[in-house]
Amino acid sequence: MNSHKLSRLLIAICLFVPLQALAEDIAHHRSDDSSNQALQLSPKLREILVAEMLAVQDGMKSLIPAISSGNWQAIAETGRKIHDSYIMKQKLSKSQVEELHRSLPGGFLELDHSFHHSAGMLAHAAEQKNADVVNFYFFKLNEACVSCHSKFAAHRFPGFARGGDHEEHHP
Repeated sequence: MNSHKLSRLLIAICLFVPLQALAEDIAHHRSDDSSNQALQLSPKLREILVAEMLAVQDGMKSLIPAISSGNWQAIAETGRKIHDSYIMKQKLSKSQVEELHRSLPGGFLELDHSFHHSAGMLAHAAEQKNADVVNFYFFKLNEACVSCHSKFAAHRFPGFARGGDHEEHHP
């Protein structure tokens, strides 16, 4: 396997595993750590959030080969799809919006908004056929995933737990 294919495979695995686990955690509405607040969402709102997480996961995975092959149209389309999947842009009732604000941890919506803004910027960069800026915004998208998972789902991703046994130390 050449290094290009190996890199794509590793990135895909790194994106798939955390998003799938977080989506499953939300779908089953459980928490493995009593210090983490479990999301208390109605079944319909939980279904919408899980669908968004899975759509984002699919989009992130599809960006890897599109970016590496310079498929500007596919990158732009995927960026727009991720941008438009923003949960607050869904057709939610007033009570669902209130439930979302009441149930999601502080800072979650801000990170989510930033994530979707970066997706829009990625789409714009692809329309301009600017590989450096596309790569930058792909990094920003992945960075937002890591930030959100480490802040709001460390119980699901022990690698993000601070001071835990899973923390790696480099000389």
